[in-house]
Amino acid sequence: MKTPDDANEKLKAFIAKKKFVAEEMYPGIATDQLRPIFTHKINEAAADFKTIAFSAKPTDKKYQDKIKTGLSRFADVYPDLDTEDKERVCSYFEELMDIVGLQSSDGQLNKFMYGFDPNEEMKTE
Repeated sequence: MKTPDDANEKLKAFIAKKKFVAEEMYPGIATDQLRPIFTHKINEAAADFKTIAFSAKPTDKKYQDKIKTGLSRFADVYPDLDTEDKERVCSYFEELMDIVGLQSSDGQLNKFMYGFDPNEEMKTE
């Protein structure tokens, strides 16, 4: 997997931007006190992606492992996340994936959002 040339700048911009604030399709975080906590967790994931992006051999698997790690950072606050906040967490991970050119989270975003991967459910039917 080759890291896009503009990935470093895009990752820096991603880390710098305000997160969990009201936007067109997102009302903002339900509890303001959680914004810095959630922002820190997402920025840690971005730092993980940056480390992989500029390593000797970035791979889909390495990124997917970091997605798993990143999502697990939300385990302690998962009950505090409403549906919109879960969707926002997933969209931030999708944004990180787009920056580095990763095509799939390997079902992890679906598992985080819905508790299962609907694609796996379809395979077993």
